[in-house]
Amino acid sequence: MGKQEDFVLRALEERDVRFVRLWFTDVLGYLKSVSVAPAELENAFEEGIGFDGSAIEGFARVYEADMLAHPDASTFQILPWRGGMEGPQTARMFCDIRMPDGSPSYADPRHVLKRTLSAAADKGFTFYTHPEIEFYLFKDMPGKGDEPEPVDRSGFFDHTAQSRGADFRREAITMLEAMGISVEFSHHEGGPGQQEIDLRYADALTTADNIMTFRTVVREVALGQDIWASFMPKPFTTHPGSGMHTHVSLFEGDRNAFFEAGAEYQLSRTGRQFIAGILRHASEISVVTNQWVNSYKRLLGGGEAPSSICWGHNNRSAMIRVPMYKPNKGQSTRIELRTVDPACNPYLAFAVVLAAGMKGIEEGYELPREAEDDVWSLTERERKALGIAPLPKSLSEAIDVAETSELLAETLGEHVFDFFLRNKRAEWEEYRTQVSSFERDRMLPVL
Repeated sequence: MGKQEDFVLRALEERDVRFVRLWFTDVLGYLKSVSVAPAELENAFEEGIGFDGSAIEGFARVYEADMLAHPDASTFQILPWRGGMEGPQTARMFCDIRMPDGSPSYADPRHVLKRTLSAAADKGFTFYTHPEIEFYLFKDMPGKGDEPEPVDRSGFFDHTAQSRGADFRREAITMLEAMGISVEFSHHEGGPGQQEIDLRYADALTTADNIMTFRTVVREVALGQDIWASFMPKPFTTHPGSGMHTHVSLFEGDRNAFFEAGAEYQLSRTGRQFIAGILRHASEISVVTNQWVNSYKRLLGGGEAPSSICWGHNNRSAMIRVPMYKPNKGQSTRIELRTVDPACNPYLAFAVVLAAGMKGIEEGYELPREAEDDVWSLTERERKALGIAPLPKSLSEAIDVAETSELLAETLGEHVFDFFLRNKRAEWEEYRTQVSSFERDRMLPVL
């Protein structure tokens, strides 16, 4: 065992940790957890904890069910909502999933991201991400068919006395900081009850782990305050959807590979090729960055959500925005991808974004002309004349494009690629047979 494992074993005793939760995600991004006693942890570090992979979505078929969860000691944290910070404690660690022979599981989303990061590292790059996570707070979990009731009627950046949102954000951020997750900003978003909390820059694997922890913390805090938190991309027809605008950059050692002094927007050739890669493969990766039927209601519903494949300098109507350069801050040069939503599997989403960007660098893609106009205000004919293609308009369209994508199949691996698309196709088939309230409201009175 290494130093990190030794540190964890000491911390278990010093902090009176009685339970250790081992976390991992299935292919769709749902968090899974198995609890072990501290006495079992040394063996877990050495050999892993066995479980039936066939019981987890997308992990294994019945005849290849045995899998091992190996805890990653670097992710050890006390769970501040379990017993407070005094008395018996509960801790968590993320796991890498392995086969009985010790090889990585082909179905582990964390491994998919690790594999993609490793391919970028072989070319000298480290991938950093910084997500702005939006979500809604409701007074309670709505009943089936009911519209949820927001906890407030505030708007963007509103500061109001006795605000449920402000109290919620303060407690959630305190918990996140207690778990070593740094928060950069927080504020009320544009929709009633809608919040935004931005996590600080970190390498993509750490960020993906942090997003999974973030979603758990937010839900735990909400339940503790007798309210309900949701990362659903578009819970309301008439209010903005929730996005996860993600700022990304590549570093070569300590140097920001996206920065070039004197270049247009101080954006290097590497940065321009990375953007070109994401744009060229945007439709293919959409099924992963926007993986739910409801995701496309957000992309088509306005409210600053992108619906077209384009980029622009400080243009919030574009799919990719190049933020304004700050003098003497070349290290902060980055791009902002505005398609991703907070209900995605962050491991797979970061993997496909990185793979698309790296393809642009490897193949030397040329960056198309930037969108200088407000893209939302253009007609479809005007966008077509400018060479601006639309993003997929539905999950079905996204699946159709993804099924022929070599980039997606290569990045996800055959098993994840096949299971993920079969699951999404089943979701679409189930959705399209449903009779909606729109149809009943429109047609029952007149037909």
